[in-house]
Amino acid sequence: MSQRLHLVFGGELIDPTKNAFKDVDDIHIVGMFPNYESAFNAWKSEAQKTVDNAHMRYFIAHIHRLREEGVEASSTEELG
Repeated sequence: MSQRLHLVFGGELIDPTKNAFKDVDDIHIVGMFPNYESAFNAWKSEAQKTVDNAHMRYFIAHIHRLREEGVEASSTEELG
C-alpha cells in the first residue's frame, strides 16, 4: 500500500488571479499530512484565517503523485 502524502502551504500572491507568490521566502508551510481529509482540514483552517485578504492563498500538494513517476498526470494536473 502506498502512502498518500499531502503538503499544505500558502502565502501572499502577486495577483489574486494567478498562482505566483509575492515572496517565496515567506511561504507558510502548514505541514505534511498522511491523507487528504486531514490535509483538507488543515487547508480550510488556514484559508479561513486569511479570508479577508484576497491575495492570500493556501494549497494542497499531492506529494504522493510526485513519487509515482510511472503514473501519468491527468490533463487537469498539467501546469503548462
